[in-house]
Amino acid sequence: MLSHTELLELQRWNTPTIYNGWEQITNRDPAKDAFNLEESIDFMPEMGPMAGYAVTVTIEPGNISHVKNKYDAWQAYREYIASVAGPKIVVVQDLDKPKCFGAFWGEVNSRIHRALGCIGTITDGSIRDLDEMKAAGFKALARRLSVGHAYSVPVEWNCDVEVFGTKISPGQLIHADKHGFLSIHSSEEGNLLDAARFMDSNECKTLIPAASSSSGKTHQEILDDLKAAGVEFSRQIIKKFNSKKGEW
Repeated sequence: MLSHTELLELQRWNTPTIYNGWEQITNRDPAKDAFNLEESIDFMPEMGPMAGYAVTVTIEPGNISHVKNKYDAWQAYREYIASVAGPKIVVVQDLDKPKCFGAFWGEVNSRIHRALGCIGTITDGSIRDLDEMKAAGFKALARRLSVGHAYSVPVEWNCDVEVFGTKISPGQLIHADKHGFLSIHSSEEGNLLDAARFMDSNECKTLIPAASSSSGKTHQEILDDLKAAGVEFSRQIIKKFNSKKGEW
């Protein structure tokens, strides 16, 4: 588990930058297995990226039968949330999707979760009370906005969920911003920050200068510069990662 300081530093980078480092150290398929495969909307982009550990829950706001035991369900669910070390990101699978009959998130639930150490949510359902959620400092990536909450009750928690086409397990490190989210396995955490720093620096020393210093050059000269920069970019990656993912 990363330290609070490391998590704060992760939040200084956008999620694509974290992805660039992550893909160098993972053994997973970087096209299918880690980030949202469906569109998610960041309703608080001005809050910047968030990084934290997943706590999970499923909901079914269109099913009235869940209200029968709602008080017990809410109590047990909140005890679970409180038992996990933060910072936490609540990952909510809406079993009604794509209908989204009601919002799990609004001002009250956001403030309750904020008090329990949660910094935001990723939900493939809906949210409401947008301005009030922002005021509470609770960031949300969601499918859409909604007026009502319907029968929003925790159905199952501390379980594997699937949101926006991606499976998330409790305890996974999540990095999210306006681009979407990236889920990181515990075995990938240790080198993630260093890898992201390296990849950003490598771009800044090779490809970005080659693309930016084109004034007065012919197209052929620009192409030659880009080719040389691309070779150096790849050479530095091979040198850093020994051409084998996960080996430093």
